Amino acid sequence: MKNNAILFLAALILSSCSYFKKEEQQPEAVARVNNSYLYPEDINGIVPVGTAKEDSIAIVKAYVDRWASQKLLYHAAEVNLGEEQQRQYDDLVKQYQVDLYTKAYIEGLVKRSVDTLVTDENVKEYYDSYKENFRTTETLVRLKYIKLDKDHPKFKTIKTKFLSNKKKDINELNDISIQFKSFAFNDSTWVNMNQVYTKLPFITPDNRDKYISNNMSYQYPDSLDVYIVKVAKVLNKNKISPYEYIRPTLVQLIINSRKLELVKKLEKEITDDAIKNNKYEIYK
Repeated sequence: MKNNAILFLAALILSSCSYFKKEEQQPEAVARVNNSYLYPEDINGIVPVGTAKEDSIAIVKAYVDRWASQKLLYHAAEVNLGEEQQRQYDDLVKQYQVDLYTKAYIEGLVKRSVDTLVTDENVKEYYDSYKENFRTTETLVRLKYIKLDKDHPKFKTIKTKFLSNKKKDINELNDISIQFKSFAFNDSTWVNMNQVYTKLPFITPDNRDKYISNNMSYQYPDSLDVYIVKVAKVLNKNKISPYEYIRPTLVQLIINSRKLELVKKLEKEITDDAIKNNKYEIYK
């Protein structure tokens, strides 16, 4: 009932506009532009449930206005664009339709058929073969840090365990990590400098070399807190990217490569099948 009321009100409003003369409007249509008509079923569902009457009318009218503008502009384009240009656009539209259909069909076939299982051996072999192509575009760092209160009662013990290379000490720090304001203990993981700037805000691009260097350890006093940082390794731009850092990218590249190979195979099979069944032939 509500939708019917909205459409009725919209029709009343539009009847006062200059889109068309009342006697020219088809009874079942909401609006007309030249020989194109907008029907009630075309605007069903455009008004969210619970919308006030005034807002509903405004939404419907705006929709009809847009529809009319598009139709009028399209008609103007048909009149004013040259025949050659129209043919070019028509060809583009047809090609776009072909591309959409074939892309959707091929993607469906590939999705069902491609092997997405990528083993460590697959990735390592791919990396070893193409690693020269995977160079860093930014500085990468492996480090760990703790941010804690300057007056923490066990500051010296925490610092000693943090700077230790023993796994047992790091495990003990993990057990009391709720006492730290921020921390990262895994210095075997590569991160980019943007992540470092976020976690360690006292480091900036201008002073980076002061705080980021191979095998560097230091503490940085803030107003109320202290950062303890230990940098394990730094890798500058244009170096071969570490395997661990780009492994997710390599996995996706391998899958994409398989997809491309499968597409080529499908295209060849469908062509060969068409030739075999006399559906495709080339006239000499």
